[in-house]
Amino acid sequence: MNNCDTWDWNAGTKLVADFSALKNKFSYIEELRASPDGERVGIIVKNDDMEFTVCTQTSEGEPEPWESGYDKVWNLRFGPDSRLSAFVSETGKWKVSTDDTPWENSYDFIWNMTFNSNGQIAVSVQKELSYCVVNNEIPWENAFSRLTGMILSPDGQKTAAVIESVTVLESEIFKFRQGCYSIAVNGDAWSHNFMNVWNPSFSKDSSHVAASVRASYGEYYIAVDGKTWDRSFSSVWEPCFSPNDNSVTAPVKKGGKWFLAKDGIILWETPYFQLWQHNYSPDGTKIAAIVSPSFGRWTIAIDNISWGINFSDCVSDIVFSPDGSRIACLFKDNGKWGVAVDGTRWDEPFDMVWPPVFSLDGLHLAAKVKKGDFYYIALNGKRLNAQYEDLESPLFSPDSSSMLIRGRKGDLFNREIISL
Repeated sequence: MNNCDTWDWNAGTKLVADFSALKNKFSYIEELRASPDGERVGIIVKNDDMEFTVCTQTSEGEPEPWESGYDKVWNLRFGPDSRLSAFVSETGKWKVSTDDTPWENSYDFIWNMTFNSNGQIAVSVQKELSYCVVNNEIPWENAFSRLTGMILSPDGQKTAAVIESVTVLESEIFKFRQGCYSIAVNGDAWSHNFMNVWNPSFSKDSSHVAASVRASYGEYYIAVDGKTWDRSFSSVWEPCFSPNDNSVTAPVKKGGKWFLAKDGIILWETPYFQLWQHNYSPDGTKIAAIVSPSFGRWTIAIDNISWGINFSDCVSDIVFSPDGSRIACLFKDNGKWGVAVDGTRWDEPFDMVWPPVFSLDGLHLAAKVKKGDFYYIALNGKRLNAQYEDLESPLFSPDSSSMLIRGRKGDLFNREIISL
């Protein structure tokens, strides 16, 4: 977990890395990443032996390449605990390496690196044409012929994924209709099989798993721990658990329109042309969703009450403030991206926008944005003047009085603290 209360929040700019030196030292560099606190950067490089490795640098020292070299390194990422991890390939076999300490076991392929709040890592792997999940270096005891959609439980102790529970060839269409997909939790498959399964989701207490399933060509359900709702629908989207009582909500399609249902019963009676990506407020008392109240128009509905504005292209990335009193999202309108908060859009359009971030007190909202060839920080609806070639999303101090910016201007990567 990010112990951001221990970070240096004194206003000012600190030079963390000068990449002109790295360019002179290494023939190849890619995938610049910054630690959550901005005190360390990592980058994939080629060493003197023309092997791929990772080089890290802080403001207090020289560049430090990992001692190990590999055929290939990719998906470089800092975890919430500020450790730096990547997928590495040695003689064609893949594994995870964290701060230059590789996992013991290797695999034919590896993907979907997922962190819990403490920095623990789970990944999906394939070895000898069988698929499973490895959590904290421990693989499932059971492997499957196909696997996708892996998720990690909030407590980090469980993983779940969509698996092919009955091996089926592409030509065996009747076998497919009988059901050959399910959910596996820690390698143990649900007892019931379905035609299709997607979007598994853990409850907040990590004790239950829900997923969208299809039982036949026209029957879609939400299944919880392998048991379907009593009622089917003509389609469903991703389910969510209430953080308060483990009830399950999901968008469902009935009579050509979309509704929000709870445990199989319609909760939001208003019909929409589309409804998806619903989300609970931190205290579980509010539900927000992306809705289409009229064909081709998109907005946000909170507890079934829609904003008074809507957008032509799409809406995404619903974000509640920590206290649940405010809500923001991204939108695309007439080909341009923007941020909307509490039913009001920011004035300036952008070429791209990343998910917005609230301060802990909910008074400030910031986002990483792109305009032209450069990245910027937009704060409370105004784009700041500083422009960057590389930029991480902003972070706020625990007392909401400061904002951390981690970005590269030219060859210089700086850690900047701005007082609000």
